[in-house]
Amino acid sequence: MTQRSDDSRRRSPDRATGRGPAVYTAFGLAAEAEPLSPGLHVVATPIGNLKDVTFRALSTLAAADAVLAEDTRVTRTLLAHYGITTPLVAYHEHSGEGVRERMIARMKDGEALALVSDAGTPLVSDPGFKLVQAAIEAGLAVTPIPGPSAAITALVAAGLPTDRFFFEGFLPQKSGARRNRLALLAGVPGTLVLFEAPHRLPEMLADAAEVLGGTRPAAVARELTKLFETVRRGDLSALAAEYAASGPPKGEVVVVIGTAPEDAPGPEHDADLDARLEAALARHSIKDAASLVADETGLKRREVYARALVLARRADDAGEA
Repeated sequence: MTQRSDDSRRRSPDRATGRGPAVYTAFGLAAEAEPLSPGLHVVATPIGNLKDVTFRALSTLAAADAVLAEDTRVTRTLLAHYGITTPLVAYHEHSGEGVRERMIARMKDGEALALVSDAGTPLVSDPGFKLVQAAIEAGLAVTPIPGPSAAITALVAAGLPTDRFFFEGFLPQKSGARRNRLALLAGVPGTLVLFEAPHRLPEMLADAAEVLGGTRPAAVARELTKLFETVRRGDLSALAAEYAASGPPKGEVVVVIGTAPEDAPGPEHDADLDARLEAALARHSIKDAASLVADETGLKRREVYARALVLARRADDAGEA
């Protein structure tokens, strides 16, 4: 484990960079930031509500020699809100080895650099991993500054078990690859936490219902910590049908999926439902076919409709092939 620098190695910001004393403003009051030890400081920032930032994060961002940001425009808004004037340097997924080498050299020269993502905790579906790895290999101190995380925020709001969970991040964009990945996740003995682009959410939920089983409990968390925050809960079939009908939502999305209920229907039940739906789809529209089969089986209309959408899309894909 890399030892952290002691107070004797901390640098005064004005001596290190020529700037005046590092300050930030909160609640209308200015505060002077404590000097930082040289190295990389990984700072969590708000995922939507600027009030969620911690005092330690503000002090770190103010005292750092530079802030490495995924998108400097986004981070500039946060810094300006709290009166922080630390220089910004772009660091994103397209930053090459040369950029990392320059950052490592700066830290070896005694600078303290702060690494942030656009929102939340860096390195969680974020390109900062390689820089952290390079800093560790160079024997530099890496200091985490904890704070907001969209994945954890969604998990605690979902109402699903939190004692064991698996963070997947983004699934593949294409349906075939996405279903293959979901099949691998089916055996995970815990709650799944995923990110998804809003325009792909309806298709992703339909694939999840098909591969993981429509009776799995789930939640779709949207715009967390923001004005229009919503968390919709239900089983995968119901949520797939809901978003198929309403269309893609707006804003950032986190999907949380629980484990399959112990009384979930087996493969024979699914095969029977599929056979009924395929026969009905040959003669009727998706909506009418779902209504007929729901009446025949006594299953919830929304669940049957979600399954009908999956089968209809599968048939279209086969026809195009």
